[in-house]
Amino acid sequence: MTLSLQILAAVGLDLLMGDPRWLPHPVRGIGKLAHWLEAPLRRLVKNDYGAGVLAVVLVVGSTALVVWGLVYGATRLHPLAGDIVSILFMYTAIAARDLAKHSMAVYQALKAGDLPLSRQKVGMIVGRDTAILDEAGVTRAAVECVAESTVDGVTAPLLFALIGGPVGAMAYRAINTLDSTFGYLTPLYCRFGWASARIDDLANYLPARLTAPLIGVAAFFLNLRPIQSWRILHRDGRKHASPNSGLPEAAMAGALGVQLGGTTIYDGEPLEKPTIGEALMPLTSRHILQANVVMFTTLALFLAIGLTARQVIISWR
Repeated sequence: MTLSLQILAAVGLDLLMGDPRWLPHPVRGIGKLAHWLEAPLRRLVKNDYGAGVLAVVLVVGSTALVVWGLVYGATRLHPLAGDIVSILFMYTAIAARDLAKHSMAVYQALKAGDLPLSRQKVGMIVGRDTAILDEAGVTRAAVECVAESTVDGVTAPLLFALIGGPVGAMAYRAINTLDSTFGYLTPLYCRFGWASARIDDLANYLPARLTAPLIGVAAFFLNLRPIQSWRILHRDGRKHASPNSGLPEAAMAGALGVQLGGTTIYDGEPLEKPTIGEALMPLTSRHILQANVVMFTTLALFLAIGLTARQVIISWR
């Protein structure tokens, strides 16, 4: 089975199954490895920056090596076994269905008029305080999550799979997990987690810049606001503190005709974020539904373009 067919099968499996809790997930193992390594690395390397760099090398390197070894070993047993293992690894690296599942739970709660439940549901997918959010605040949090995760949960692992197969996809997922584990500006992790945060920024640099314009293309096919999407992307895409997250958020805000960003509360303290987009209409629950449709359409476009580009490159060789 070619890598292109394996990737199609992996995406299909994600859309069909999502991430069943009963299925062991490699990301959980990667996270446990990162936590297990932290204390001994801090003892071994007295400089926190150096210890953090070593953590990145060990976690990403061991992930890539284990995945390569399992795929190689399965292929030696039987080519079909190698295909299955490759597909399963790439399937676990993609999170489109789970992203939709969790954000649509917020949508359903809002549609039912259950604001407390919607706050609880959105609190499961964002890091901000949600206890006092109104409907617009809950919607904004969910839409921002879908927009940002369109890159790190969908198109970025796809791009790395297209380039490096299951090893590339899982190496990316290891990088993303390290950022989620250590990439915080806290006294504990501002130095140790520096390398994790920077390599995550680097890994998402190209995927974010490929994905954000495609959100505008998706808006065109969905009869939303493609011109507004590209305009807001150009105007507001670099306002975000992250070098990458603001790009898909700006493109999504423009496509939906809403304004994202603004005051956000973390641990009881308000943080004034730059506003992204224009409030052509008030944020309501339907924008969560629209954001998910945009996300799935962007996935389809990215997959079609990526597989086509891969075949063209192969034919040139």
